[in-house]
Amino acid sequence: MHLVGLACVVTAAVVLPLTVASAGQVRDVGAALVPGALRHGDGKDPSAAPGRPPALLDLGLATAARCGPQLSSPEGVEGQTCVLIQGADTWARTYYRNATGRPLDAELTLMGPGGRTTRTRCDIGADDEPATCETPREHSRGGADGYMAVTEFAERGPAGALLLRSGSNSDDSEAS
Repeated sequence: MHLVGLACVVTAAVVLPLTVASAGQVRDVGAALVPGALRHGDGKDPSAAPGRPPALLDLGLATAARCGPQLSSPEGVEGQTCVLIQGADTWARTYYRNATGRPLDAELTLMGPGGRTTRTRCDIGADDEPATCETPREHSRGGADGYMAVTEFAERGPAGALLLRSGSNSDDSEAS
């Protein structure tokens, strides 16, 4: 009898971590989690159950995400910007869709504690496909609340007009 109990405990100790790992846990540390329409075009995520947020794409285990709202401009640019933390790494990612019919410039900025700033220039093609751009990962210096990310989408060229500004901590009233 003791052998059966011991075998059950050993089996549970091996199977439970594998089950959790294959589930892909995600923690929400702020606002919206996933750009729905930007991910699949139709905005539907088959993994989302009622009352549960949809799963994040390509983020792996224990990734915290703090995302601002999905925004769109009258010119046809859609975007959502997030701060992501996984283990000891923090980075920013923007999900976007360019329906303007022309290439755009975009700059993604991650601002962190102590005035640290990381900027990445994103080359936005003229196609209408959903895509992402992200900053390099850096060693975290505090929690997600200490970070903010902003993406600015603009017409090409040095005097290109700003078409959309998307932030990780903004609410719908701050749309540009």
